[in-house]
Amino acid sequence: MSENKAGSSPGRRGKGRGTNRPKQPSRPNPSDAALDPARLAARDVLRAVREREAYANLVLPGLLRERRLDARDSALATELAYGTSRARGVLDPVIAHAAGRDASEIDGPLMDVLRLGAYQLLRTRVAPHAAVATSVDLVRSEFGPGQAGFVNAVLRRVSERSADEWTALLAPSAEKDPVGHLAFAHAHPAWIAQAFSNSLGADAAELEDALTADDARPAVHLVARPGEISAEELALVTGGEVGRWSPYAVYLDGGDPGRLDAVRDGLAAVQDEGSQLVARALTVAPLDGPDGGRWLDLCAGPGGKAALLGALAAIEGHRVDAVEPSEHRAELVRKTARDLPVDVHVVDGRESGLTPGYDRILVDAPCTGLGALRRRPEARWRRQPSDVAALVKLQRELLAAAVALVRPGGVVLYSTCSPHLSETMGVVADAVRRHGVQQLDTRELVAGVPDLGSGPHVQLWPHRQGTDAMFMAALRVPAGAGTTD
Repeated sequence: MSENKAGSSPGRRGKGRGTNRPKQPSRPNPSDAALDPARLAARDVLRAVREREAYANLVLPGLLRERRLDARDSALATELAYGTSRARGVLDPVIAHAAGRDASEIDGPLMDVLRLGAYQLLRTRVAPHAAVATSVDLVRSEFGPGQAGFVNAVLRRVSERSADEWTALLAPSAEKDPVGHLAFAHAHPAWIAQAFSNSLGADAAELEDALTADDARPAVHLVARPGEISAEELALVTGGEVGRWSPYAVYLDGGDPGRLDAVRDGLAAVQDEGSQLVARALTVAPLDGPDGGRWLDLCAGPGGKAALLGALAAIEGHRVDAVEPSEHRAELVRKTARDLPVDVHVVDGRESGLTPGYDRILVDAPCTGLGALRRRPEARWRRQPSDVAALVKLQRELLAAAVALVRPGGVVLYSTCSPHLSETMGVVADAVRRHGVQQLDTRELVAGVPDLGSGPHVQLWPHRQGTDAMFMAALRVPAGAGTTD
């Protein structure tokens, strides 16, 4: 492919030194003042994600506060930044077809704007002329008329077909590859769609509903700190709605929860309702014998579940040990669980050195995060099938460590924010075989939550319960249980 030198086709990626590649500033130029602030913010989020492998949901809130966008522009910037990040796997083939070259051959800063424009054309109600014109303005202000002309031409070709027409043209055949077709239509990698289908099992006909829900922007969930404020009180002071399943959950329509007084004062925090159910399930699981008040969160960072466990432990006069191997994440646990009976240990959970005899242990294991993709817009395009094996090995080792630390008659709750069978039922089945643990009916620990299937584990879904796709399995260690080969 030719280098992007004078006289070459605009938008082609230069490959050597001295090529005329677009500059990539990290902050707005003075000339940006005339640009649409919402689209400028969305573009800068996309650039941070691409250049620094940043997380859109971490970059955007600070950027909105820094630039003081009003509510209308903040809402538009959020929709465009998150939506474009989620839809990248659909947008890139469309852009490539319209440009007549592979997406990897188009300079990154131009791809950011092309994706932003194509998303508006195919997945929003933004008028086509506005989507194209504002995209062209973004490029012209930074790179000049040549690159702007290239972006204009590509987006006009994109606008010639609807989203359904592009799907019919570019997606795998619905007859020959139904999972691949749904994956393309709902902006998921095919391997993730297949993992969802496998987890749904006999209910695989729900795959389209699952992908649709996973492709939608989720509501903000707050957790009310037990012992400090009720969900009803939190809903009243925040203008939210009391949650359906967790006794601590409140739903918000949108906005920046970091600006809420209740969050700033430590009375509430942002936490998906599914994660709240996981923490609570550990505390209500039946033990053989009394609860001595020794609880352990073996994978505590960044601290959301540890804080909820700490608040519940404080009510009963119990304490929680929280294990996190990363000092940075351990500090997040300390901040999140401040003023609570939570002791943070910066050690590897597989070799923690803690004294055995815990009554309750949570193993919220590191995982692929496939169940929380709707809250991490770009994550679906970063994860690879090859990531699973190493994570499964880690999950098995952490669960084995927990079994060794819990007392006979105590409970280990294993959870992941992934529905992938290898990370969920596969890990649990291995623990049952190797360590002689007994599966409890985890459905009884989330009483009132519908559509939980045949058990004994629990798999939550966005399209069923409106939560992240959290998995949980409660395991009790009987007296005399031991590891087998």
